[in-house]
Amino acid sequence: MDETLVSSPPPLELWGGIECTVNRVGDRVYDQLRAGGHHERDGDLDAIAGLGLTALRYPVLWERTEVAPGRHEFAWADRRLARLRAHGITPIVGLVHHGSGPRHTHLLDPRFPGLLADYAGLVARRYPWVDLYTPVNEPLTTARFSGLYGHWYPHHRSDASFCRALVHQCRATQLAMRAIRRVHPRARLVHTEDLGATLSTPALLYQAEFENQRRFLSHDLLCGRVGRDHPLYDYLQSAGVTEAELAPMRDEPPPDLLGVNHYITSVRFLDDRVEHYPPLLVGGNGRHRYVDVEAVRVCADEWPRPHELLLELGRRYPLPLAITEVHLACTVDEQIRWFHELWRAAERCRRLGVDVRAVTAWSLLGAHDWHCLVTRPIGRYEPGAFDVSDGAPRPTELARFLAGVARGNASHPALDRPGWWRLPARLLHPPVTPARRPSSRPEVEVVGSD
Repeated sequence: MDETLVSSPPPLELWGGIECTVNRVGDRVYDQLRAGGHHERDGDLDAIAGLGLTALRYPVLWERTEVAPGRHEFAWADRRLARLRAHGITPIVGLVHHGSGPRHTHLLDPRFPGLLADYAGLVARRYPWVDLYTPVNEPLTTARFSGLYGHWYPHHRSDASFCRALVHQCRATQLAMRAIRRVHPRARLVHTEDLGATLSTPALLYQAEFENQRRFLSHDLLCGRVGRDHPLYDYLQSAGVTEAELAPMRDEPPPDLLGVNHYITSVRFLDDRVEHYPPLLVGGNGRHRYVDVEAVRVCADEWPRPHELLLELGRRYPLPLAITEVHLACTVDEQIRWFHELWRAAERCRRLGVDVRAVTAWSLLGAHDWHCLVTRPIGRYEPGAFDVSDGAPRPTELARFLAGVARGNASHPALDRPGWWRLPARLLHPPVTPARRPSSRPEVEVVGSD
């Protein structure tokens, strides 16, 4: 590969983010901002500002603000956004983060797009100086967890519900930006989605190919690419999404920036060697029984690295990119190594001409219960750049490393060793070499995989 240098792009920026998921499981709502105490601590933002970030993904979440139908409480957001503005940090305002809206609506409600647009207009009028918005974080991931796998409300398990939830969130994003731009015409859409890939054994190539097409579906919907020639057009139609719904989505402007959320677990492997796994992990699609496992834990080689996935995305969409979530639930040395790997991946892609603008240190204040996908109140905490387990943000070695990155010094003694994902000990199952992807059009799965 010819890695020819491009001429003098602007410096790669360091962004940050606070894990702010507000998701619903049955009648219970899980609020990460309350679980970690950030809801009560205004001073967290002063500590975060010391890292030297240029932008911060920050929540003004619909569920937290619309406390009753038509009644909004903005005082919390007023104080926090004013504090960010005083520090000179650009907020990237999120409106829905793995949620389904207030209790009077949900992802399958046909009113959801219009209701979110109404809320977005209120936010824009209250903060007309805010330039960057993420109306819905990871709509495809949220649709999978809520409509296909049943983990989150409304706990459906069908392709029809997955597609409906996805289309509603993407249309809500478009209508929200339309409402915001009526107030602030130059406001920009930062669309975020998980960036991964699916590998498989030979027997499951058809399923892997389908999932590799599906992973781009929120991008394609928001970029106006889903027409009759789209490889998943028939799939959407069979799930109940009509051409009358898709046509107006093709008339809206595309995102101003594509945000990449990438984790070690984002690359998956579909393994039909089910005898090597506990029965509890075995699922299927109605045609084959298989396990969906982290590729890093089973693939001996030939699994895509972060820079390869970024290049693929950058070449598919001629839009600016940013890595909008980098986080690892592990030791602080491994967190430093993982962030450094993503930073180097961004730099490498920039040398190849991909317009990567920033890398985001996510979960600056840590996260709670993501080991069980925030489905149970276990209380398991994983620190980020700050450890808040004692009730106040205590900077970790990752915070000191990030402050150095902001100053142009991405060095640390932890980088003298490779991350665990590059060592043989990472393999927890009998290793396998993934089958090569065919070039033919993927088949559509029979039912949603679990």
